[in-house]
Amino acid sequence: MKRSAGNMKRTLMASEHRWIYIGSIVLLVVFAVIGIIQYTTLRETAKANDKANQLSKLLTDAGYPVPDHDLIVRTLGDDGASLCRDPGNSLIKAQAKAALVNGASGPGTRPVIADSEAISAASLAVSVYCPDKLGDFEKAYGGLKYDDTVKK
Repeated sequence: MKRSAGNMKRTLMASEHRWIYIGSIVLLVVFAVIGIIQYTTLRETAKANDKANQLSKLLTDAGYPVPDHDLIVRTLGDDGASLCRDPGNSLIKAQAKAALVNGASGPGTRPVIADSEAISAASLAVSVYCPDKLGDFEKAYGGLKYDDTVKK
């Protein structure tokens, strides 16, 4: 096979530019991955802000104090975080019941009759972030005795 000088020159230039093509493709893939990650993060943030606004409105309408908007977003995110993982889980129920005590530590710790509003505010959050688990939440905490124990 006979090669002309023109073909040799073109082949040499193509091999010199190969790294430019490969570099361009690698940069394109990297930018595409970064774009997908950024888009996913922005979509989740918008969803978290929407749910935090819904929860703030429900708490305000019910007359409860409303935590800072950014605190709600950071704590509950767009999926309700630990609140929605499994409200009926034994460990989560035990942690919630451990929080309904007299405030003493050690052997002085005693369970108390909690205020009825303590659980109703949490059920508002469950209704916003994971309405499909509201039944499990009410089943887990509905059997406890509540009363109007907080003075307003």
